[in-house]
Amino acid sequence: MNPISWALVALAALVLALAGAAVALVPRATPGPTDAARTAALLDIPADVVGRGKALHAALRPSTYGSLVAGLLVPLLLGLTPAGAHVVAWAAAPSGGQWLAEAVLGGLAVLAIVWLVPLPFAAWRHTVLRRQGLSTQGWGAWAVDLLKGAGLGLVLGAVLLAGFYTLARFVPSWWWAWGAGAAAGLVVLFSFVFPVLVEPVFNRFRPMPAGPLREELVALAARDGLPVREVLVADASRRTTGLNAYVSGFGATRRIVVYDTLLREAPSGEVRSVVAHELGHARARDPEVGAALGAVAAAAAVVLLFVVGQWEPLLRRAGAPSIGSPRAIGLVLAVAAVTGLVTGPLQNLASRRTEARADQHALRLTADPAQFAAVQLRLATVNVADVRPPRLEYVLFATHPDTVERLAAAREAT
Repeated sequence: MNPISWALVALAALVLALAGAAVALVPRATPGPTDAARTAALLDIPADVVGRGKALHAALRPSTYGSLVAGLLVPLLLGLTPAGAHVVAWAAAPSGGQWLAEAVLGGLAVLAIVWLVPLPFAAWRHTVLRRQGLSTQGWGAWAVDLLKGAGLGLVLGAVLLAGFYTLARFVPSWWWAWGAGAAAGLVVLFSFVFPVLVEPVFNRFRPMPAGPLREELVALAARDGLPVREVLVADASRRTTGLNAYVSGFGATRRIVVYDTLLREAPSGEVRSVVAHELGHARARDPEVGAALGAVAAAAAVVLLFVVGQWEPLLRRAGAPSIGSPRAIGLVLAVAAVTGLVTGPLQNLASRRTEARADQHALRLTADPAQFAAVQLRLATVNVADVRPPRLEYVLFATHPDTVERLAAAREAT
């Protein structure tokens, strides 16, 4: 068989493996709370909390959909017209069009456009969050975080672009095989190094002071069979008023991280409930499962890109000689944008099921549905949640069950 045939076989195998793994590892749909429990839960939420959440999300809606549309249209414009190829050629012109310059400088120039165009919508969103008191960041601090993210993206992007196009240049018929393996490996590697190398770029952490709450959290983790390396407090209050906690890392790097805002706003019983939810993710190995599924998905995406790149009309539209040419970076991003739009709701569905399972774990581990319900109501109040979002937005954007679902689950656990 020729390389294209092998790529088709590999793509079919990866898609089947991904589907099989998802069926086996993602929690199955459960009946969920009854309608009566949902109705009673909605009545438990004060009317002003419901109204404020709906008002905030109405104010955020233009920036949300604007960013979504821009994130799709800009790659399509760069990839389905010669615009992306022209940007690559322009950026590499000072080097005489040298291929590595096209790959790195041209690729980064295209990525910069994709990043910059939706930026006004991010600023719009920040304006709304500041107006509502949900963001404590001034524009200077917001810009610093933005530049930190851009700097990380610049370094990572340059490495990935150089590696990808080097493969495409020197093994033009088989780069997809090497690239699929590399993509899968990078996803797994990044999952392990993120808490150690990336989190400290955006947050400062301090050990939680010794005391009853720290002892309770360590004991909770031990009782769950998940000893933690340390309990840290993140200085989230310099960016947000939102409440959160998480368990990050694997094995020896596992630690509980609690937002300082959560410690400030919530009593210890509610903090325990939030941490118990996060321990549920660690107990079910959700980070490892996510890394494994992400690795297979990344490998499949690379092979899909090679297969799509065999369609000559697309290459002509993009003004690129092949999908492995740096001048096809716009087309690569267009394929990624469309794929993300199609697969996003499926990823969100898997995430909601996973979060619902972690909720049930928290209810069992703490045996305290009243505290679980109390913290869900507090989260909805402080984070200004839309407690029952429109169905379309729930499907497109929601990664967690809504507040009504979670309160109803607590009611049924009582």
